[in-house]
Amino acid sequence: MRTIIINNQRVRRQAPACILLLLLAATAPAAHRYDIAVADDFASMTVRAQFDRPVTSVYARSRDAGQYLLDAEDCDSGQPLSARTRRLSLPETGIRCLRYRVDLDQAARDERLYTILGNDNIAVSPTVWMWRPRLGDNDEIIATFDLAGSASVFLPWQPLDAAGKRYRLAASPQSGSAIALFGHFQQALVDVPGATLRVALPTTTGHVDLEPFLPWVSATAASIAGAYGRFPNPDANVLLLPVGNRGCDSDSAVSFGRVVRDGGETIELMINQNQPVTNYYAEWTPVHEFSHLLLPYLDREQRWISEGFAQYYQNVFLARAGQHSTADAWQKIFEGLERGRESAPGMSPNAAARAPMRDTRMKVYWSGAALALMADVQLRRQSGGRESLDTVLGQLQACCLPSAYSWSGIELFRKLDEFVDAPLFAALYRQYADAASFPDARPLLSDLGISLVDGSVQLDPAAALADVRDAITAPVDVDQ
Repeated sequence: MRTIIINNQRVRRQAPACILLLLLAATAPAAHRYDIAVADDFASMTVRAQFDRPVTSVYARSRDAGQYLLDAEDCDSGQPLSARTRRLSLPETGIRCLRYRVDLDQAARDERLYTILGNDNIAVSPTVWMWRPRLGDNDEIIATFDLAGSASVFLPWQPLDAAGKRYRLAASPQSGSAIALFGHFQQALVDVPGATLRVALPTTTGHVDLEPFLPWVSATAASIAGAYGRFPNPDANVLLLPVGNRGCDSDSAVSFGRVVRDGGETIELMINQNQPVTNYYAEWTPVHEFSHLLLPYLDREQRWISEGFAQYYQNVFLARAGQHSTADAWQKIFEGLERGRESAPGMSPNAAARAPMRDTRMKVYWSGAALALMADVQLRRQSGGRESLDTVLGQLQACCLPSAYSWSGIELFRKLDEFVDAPLFAALYRQYADAASFPDARPLLSDLGISLVDGSVQLDPAAALADVRDAITAPVDVDQ
């Protein structure tokens, strides 16, 4: 018999039917079980992983994970296992059961949030404590947490019980290092059209009450749902991080935000809890971050699309919600497009996305906004208002979101073209993505009746496309 390799495992060559069975077994969805016990003082974590089938590779996403690993063993044989940076050394035949311990206290001390958190909760990224095999599209890990007393865990993964101690981890784009909270902190569920958001606020060195922030979170999510009547992800997470005036923009109520897609989708927002909640509603940062969920995660080279669509929509949504006047929204779009046009003039959007952000930020953030505006206007014109960027993204969500993998720009635009009567997205991509210039929206702005006079935007009510312009920012009533 001849030896062959299937999924990195050696098997003897058998009759064709046997080989087929082996292949089917190797590619069938895997369901791994993790039992995770957290020490009462959150100093350590003990994990027992029971794999669906023998695995020959187990890794952690962070390169620092090895320094927090206290010990690991094959719990069937008792054989100790060693780690090389972020990968465990396993026998060629694989293992079915893994037990390991993690120094949670030291990992928490090395987290960026350690200095602002209170003593009764910690934040540790799963990238440093979750050692696991790679997950295929249909594979999953069911993780059950054992915490003392009333302690809780908040993760970006899908919760499977009301207590929030059982989660499902599936394949995802792994766009960043998510935050996991352990301990005693405030949590709430917020119902918005088409979704229930899990909102968490860690306990800090000074008391902050979550309750006053919930109506603002709800209003922000509802403004996004106004695009097509429902929120893009039915069970997204929102993590509010009270950092006072230590954020990137100390004068803002929300100084920084990001979306992390790591087993689920979490919007992380750094808030200045010392500002009145009324100041939060007109902030662009949270609307921008929530808007990212309208698209799947895009390859880094095409981030100008995701950032640009969010730039466009943050202004549109704030105008629709009445937080910005229509003129203010168009002024921000007009000025932003000008900044984009002047940024890195010799680079294409794709090239700008690959370059250091300090040199190309405005081109990256506004190239996609120009395409979003062009597509939105063209769709509304050619369909008599029946189609728009809103309706197309609604069909994208119905078919494909949330998505478990990273998309390319052309893949996204080709998919969007499937939802319209007269395709246009792929043509826009081909025209501008690799062109060493900025998508020039000035003629379109003129047709929309948007001009700059003495530094202020003027909206011409008699312009050829004034009705399209007004429809874009018209208020939307979304049923809760």
